[in-house]
Amino acid sequence: PLDNKEETAAAKCTQLCLGESLSISDLECSLCIRMFFEPVTTPCGHTFCKECLERCLDHRPNCPLCKQSLREYLKAGRYSPTVLLQDIMLATFPTQLAERRELHRAEMAELSNLTKNIPIFVCTMSFPGIPCPLHVFEPRYRLMIRRCQESGTRRFGMCIYENGKSFADYGCMLEIRQVELLADGRSLVDTIGRQRFRVLSRGHRDGYHTADIEFLEDRKVSGEELQELQCLHESTYRLAQRFCEHGDLTSRHILMQHGPLPEKEEDIQASADGPTWCWWLISILPLDPSYQLSLFSCTSLRARLSQLQRILTALLQQPP
Repeated sequence: PLDNKEETAAAKCTQLCLGESLSISDLECSLCIRMFFEPVTTPCGHTFCKECLERCLDHRPNCPLCKQSLREYLKAGRYSPTVLLQDIMLATFPTQLAERRELHRAEMAELSNLTKNIPIFVCTMSFPGIPCPLHVFEPRYRLMIRRCQESGTRRFGMCIYENGKSFADYGCMLEIRQVELLADGRSLVDTIGRQRFRVLSRGHRDGYHTADIEFLEDRKVSGEELQELQCLHESTYRLAQRFCEHGDLTSRHILMQHGPLPEKEEDIQASADGPTWCWWLISILPLDPSYQLSLFSCTSLRARLSQLQRILTALLQQPP
């Protein structure tokens, strides 16, 4: 067996031989024209950066070079790294490989900021603590969801479209709980609402919207004001229970779809967004999205409960 000195000498010799026969352009991805990062090789024998190939497959399930179908490859949903190529790059161009890794790390760090340039999915109203299942099929959103997972944040903003703007001034952060990939590249994404936010400025990144945001927080009250708020909270919750027990077909259908009214919370001011049951109710009531948005952007729990009380009273007075 070789001793350590001989092993090092053999490695240096291999490095020199490879270095003489290879140039950095031999190790470039034909899609991004940069050194391969996490290279993967398709069944038809072509090699690309994993991320570059994924972005091409978002648009069509064919090899970007020879156009051979990659449906089966896409269906498997696993891209094994081309280990030999990674070893060759490490042996011949360690400095350039380290620079390429650092570039990727910087890109990921930029994507993991949760108040600057956050990705925005323009689709539906979503609410704190409430599940929001999504069917993702557009290439730009496939890319967006993948980046949220790769950057480790697993979060993005959800806003509704608003006339005259690309999306509304208020939205909700969603957290990805699970992603089910379908054979054709579409996915079913299970998310849950987290904090509310206000949009400060709008932008774009690779086809999808982005925004700089600030998080919203309900104004805290104390003393007599808090006692009044607790009484209002109790009476509104009782109305919500009555509405859910109303028993007509519509509410039975709602309960089947959205589950039961959430339990009351001990401390009604514990969360920056107030009690979850209020959001559950706002999400199921037959309200216009613009009205939902005005309740959503309100940072007074008292005002939100008063509005809900008014709506529930009116609905309970209607004949079944």
